[in-house]
Amino acid sequence: MFGNALSSICLTLAVYVCYTRIVASIENLILNFVQATYTLMQWPGVVALMAIESACIPFPSEIIMPLAGWMLIKEQGLPVIYVLAAGAWGALGNTIGSVIAYYVGVWAGRPFLNKYGRYILISQRDLDMTDRWFARSGSWTVFVSRMLPVVRTYISLPAGIARMNIYKFITYTFVGAFIWSTGLAYGGYQLGEHWEQIRNAMRPFDPVIIGIIVILIALYVYRHIKHLKGQDGKTDKI
Repeated sequence: MFGNALSSICLTLAVYVCYTRIVASIENLILNFVQATYTLMQWPGVVALMAIESACIPFPSEIIMPLAGWMLIKEQGLPVIYVLAAGAWGALGNTIGSVIAYYVGVWAGRPFLNKYGRYILISQRDLDMTDRWFARSGSWTVFVSRMLPVVRTYISLPAGIARMNIYKFITYTFVGAFIWSTGLAYGGYQLGEHWEQIRNAMRPFDPVIIGIIVILIALYVYRHIKHLKGQDGKTDKI
């Protein structure tokens, strides 16, 4: 029993080490791309990169915005007040990408789930519950999600599927993204060439958040399978 537990721990550590090495390699490639983009485009590059990050493409803002605070503000000899401009540019890009993802959810996601959702354990009842949630608490859901790693990249899609009020969606997306982007840009400005410490500090939270999402999905699938078995049992009795 002890041997099995030890093996499990070693396997977990090995997987984590592989995960961190792969992530570090990918982030180095992203870093080089971001640096080249800023050299070529300056501030419009911030808008473009943050739009990509918000359109359901995992392009970490924890690299984009701190690097902007360093390269585009501190390295240019600009005062710290410019981090507000960085936050505004970042929020603009975030909003553009989020609106794109939102309308993908409206025009493609919702029709697809209405037609084929039952094959992936998403019923009309689930869609109705999602609609009610975003109608009641969508504003705060979007606002808070804009400041959560991983979640912030994908929240626009379910908001679009639920057809959340677009004006509220844009407003709360911009405000939440502005706070997030400004904070990261300020951190990059203060840390200067050591701006990567921000990403290093936040990286351990990524697998935790991903793990929570996986557990929630597993619970969702289990609940639906159990519900279907219950319905089959009732049918057999009849």
